[in-house]
Amino acid sequence: MIKFKIMKIDKKIYEMLKSEALADKNKALLSLELLGSFPAGIGDHSTKDFWDNATEALKLLASADERLETLEKYFNRKDTLNEGPTYTTTTT
Repeated sequence: MIKFKIMKIDKKIYEMLKSEALADKNKALLSLELLGSFPAGIGDHSTKDFWDNATEALKLLASADERLETLEKYFNRKDTLNEGPTYTTTTT
């Protein structure tokens, strides 16, 4: 069995990557819903545009799911998330 060293990642970076993937997932799902509900609302209304937009939305959805899976698998544990530096402000 091959063991991989799990690297640590800053919690803020993790949250940003997760938020971006979730936003892409929601954008893809909405695009597919709109294509199914309002197919005349795209480009020049050609069949090719419809298929291209559907394919693009599916690819975005698959990519987002894969990124979320990867983040969950490798970085969603206490021992892999660094809290990062704490910044404080002072007033004089």
